[in-house]
Amino acid sequence: MAYGSHDIYFEHNSIAGITMAVNLRNKLHHDNFVIYEKGGSIGGTWRENTYPGCGSDIPGHWYCLSTEPNPCWENYYITQPEIRTYWEDIYRKHDLASHTVFNTCVKLVEWDEEKGVHNLTLEDVVSGQVIHTQAELVIQAVGFFTTPMYPDIPGKEKFTGPLWHSSQWRHDIDLKGMTVGVIGNGCSATQFMPAIATEPTTQIINFCRTPQWIAMRLNYHYPGWAKWAFAHVPFLMYAYRSFMMITGDLLWGIFLANSPVSAVFKKILTSYMRRTAPAKYHDNLIPTYPPGCKRLILDSNYLAALHQPNVDLNWNGIQEIVEDGIVLKTGDKVLLDAIIFGTGFYLVNFNPAVTLNHYFESEGGYYGTVFPGFPNLFTIVGPNSASAHASLIFIIETQVGYILKLMKPIINGKAKSIEVTQKATNYYNAWIQKRMASTIFFSCFSYYRGDNRTGAKNVSTFPGMVSLYWWIMRKPRWNDFKVVGGEQWFYERRQVALTKYALIGLMVCVVGYNFSTLWKLVPALLTERLSGFQTQFPS
Repeated sequence: MAYGSHDIYFEHNSIAGITMAVNLRNKLHHDNFVIYEKGGSIGGTWRENTYPGCGSDIPGHWYCLSTEPNPCWENYYITQPEIRTYWEDIYRKHDLASHTVFNTCVKLVEWDEEKGVHNLTLEDVVSGQVIHTQAELVIQAVGFFTTPMYPDIPGKEKFTGPLWHSSQWRHDIDLKGMTVGVIGNGCSATQFMPAIATEPTTQIINFCRTPQWIAMRLNYHYPGWAKWAFAHVPFLMYAYRSFMMITGDLLWGIFLANSPVSAVFKKILTSYMRRTAPAKYHDNLIPTYPPGCKRLILDSNYLAALHQPNVDLNWNGIQEIVEDGIVLKTGDKVLLDAIIFGTGFYLVNFNPAVTLNHYFESEGGYYGTVFPGFPNLFTIVGPNSASAHASLIFIIETQVGYILKLMKPIINGKAKSIEVTQKATNYYNAWIQKRMASTIFFSCFSYYRGDNRTGAKNVSTFPGMVSLYWWIMRKPRWNDFKVVGGEQWFYERRQVALTKYALIGLMVCVVGYNFSTLWKLVPALLTERLSGFQTQFPS
């Protein structure tokens, strides 16, 4: 066993964790923190997912930190190697290696009310050594797409050939000459399938259960002069990024139930899919639920690849996996050499030792960031904070800025702990669910709902534009929090606020008084002017 102590502890060195660390050092000038990462390197989602064709479906200039823009993105949409390199460069630039402990997972986090600290139990995943440490503040930055989801199909263990999930890609397997079964047709599968289908000797059978809405992906290469302009013309890159945000945020209209925008969007997608995919698949490919109910897929040449002779779709349903292939619900057996699962991830994946699962799945949190009963514990990309139409990096930066405001009095020694109230959390979640009722997210089953059970709640997305999320999180509502040991700070803050409002009121009174005084003089001034005019020009 080992023991230690730090002011602040981070769980996971994902892009959210790196963003938090960078802002903590740059904005609060605080350096006493440690980052515990279960893996052996940084990157989170972009470390785990290395399948062929992997990339972001958000434009590169919006899928990066506002404080760390990159003028040298090669294309409008960026690839996994580019994204991982970008975050590794930021990690090195800000010297975060000296604050990071790799190959360490969280086993238990307990709050000590008397001492005002968290007692952490960690485990070295390589040696098995148990580590005990303490921290005044704990930040969970686990991220979304890290825990692969396998569908409940019996017989996976029976298959004698190679079988893997897209997030655990077997780069040691050469698919040439193989018949490959791809299970799933979501975002991951539609990216790697066209990539492996370029080998004509690889026969691919895509086993699909639910049709997906697929939109045109308008990618393009940035010429050299554009990258030069981004790097040297002041504010150009920020203006371009802002344009992306504004136009992207306007897409929120497609998620509103019975929206004219949604109806038009559905016609556009239907037209594109019918125009691009083989006619024999149209009836099965095009969904009946509204676009956006499941995560919208940008087409990485998936529909075009369906025209290839080595690619086939199968909609008959899987009964079980056997030693040499898959048995369909029709009773037919499909012989396979390899099976790849492109079936997504579990989104509700909080550490059960911290006992946040209840709030995440059932109650929801407060702004997706804090939870009642968990003092000095913060979450990045918690319940109902992600977006179905915009950049997750923008959401992360918004939450990080909010968390820094909450942490500041504790870091400065003006408060001991901070905890959101149950009343405020209930009010916020009632507001969230009221807004959610007018959306299309309940028109189908999807990972947005946390699980696939009837009656499950949408636990992942924020029901509104990301600009609205930024607005409500621009500053804390301190009356929604219990602040322990910060009575003097709270009193001083209230005095400052009252003084500010008093000065504003005084200024309004002074301006109003002067305006009314001047207004009273207007008739006299007009009379004087008219008299002078009549004297100069007698009738």
